[in-house]
Amino acid sequence: MNSEVQRPKVLNSEVLSIERQGHVATLWLDRAEARNAMGPDFWADLPVAMKELSDDGETRAVVIAARGPHFSVGLDLKAMASLLLGGDDRGATEGERAHPSKAAQAVGARGQVARMQASISSVAECAKPVIAAVHGYCIGGGVDLITACDVRVASREATFSVREVKMAIVADLGSLQRLPRIVGAGHVAELAYTGKDITAERAAQIGLVNEVLQSPEETLEYARTIAAQVASNSPLAVQGTKAVLTAGDGQTVQEGLDFVAVWNSGFLQSDDLKEAVSAFLEKREPKFTGN
Repeated sequence: MNSEVQRPKVLNSEVLSIERQGHVATLWLDRAEARNAMGPDFWADLPVAMKELSDDGETRAVVIAARGPHFSVGLDLKAMASLLLGGDDRGATEGERAHPSKAAQAVGARGQVARMQASISSVAECAKPVIAAVHGYCIGGGVDLITACDVRVASREATFSVREVKMAIVADLGSLQRLPRIVGAGHVAELAYTGKDITAERAAQIGLVNEVLQSPEETLEYARTIAAQVASNSPLAVQGTKAVLTAGDGQTVQEGLDFVAVWNSGFLQSDDLKEAVSAFLEKREPKFTGN
């Protein structure tokens, strides 16, 4: 297959970058000087990056990590002030911009929030498993981002906060919807109502993160180890497993069983399954191709 098709490179971003090592890609939050605050470029570029990684036939697992001392302090309040204070007037006429009604402002603001929601959702919708490697501050939008990932690990100095109530905002980019599927309802309520900070140790205790490591470097290494373990398996089976887990949200057990039965009726015919059986019989490691 043409390598240009296999490994598309379309991301041109000043706040994100992609590093590839074999079948594992690392998506870097690359705005260290601003503590990876999430401004307009971030919201526009994140779905582009996730599509590139989702479409890349050689990438089998993704790690999201951050340059600098912090994962992310969340929304860039200065850059996004017009949204927070006055709504979004894109698409309006000159007259409407001069004298926008409250309703027009609300429509514009809702549209901008929907675009930001879709940006975070692009992580959850990635066909490949996504592992978050968190260090330093993970505040507000940072929590929105990691809750859209499949697995989360953190360094011991990491600090987490669903901070929006302290800014007189209702968290609206996914934390209130995804956190209850990760941690218990009481923990969600405590975090969301108080806006307080919690340590990495507490995050592990409530199930927000899978593992706590001693340093940011060890955290990234551990996340990449998980990603490499994922990537060593059949891409079809891994991506099918993610699809089945995702589809299971809101389904009954029987509906979930029906879904996976239909899925496997097609995918059990893969070359990877034949390779797995052959490798087992020949007592060797399988070499999966994703076919």
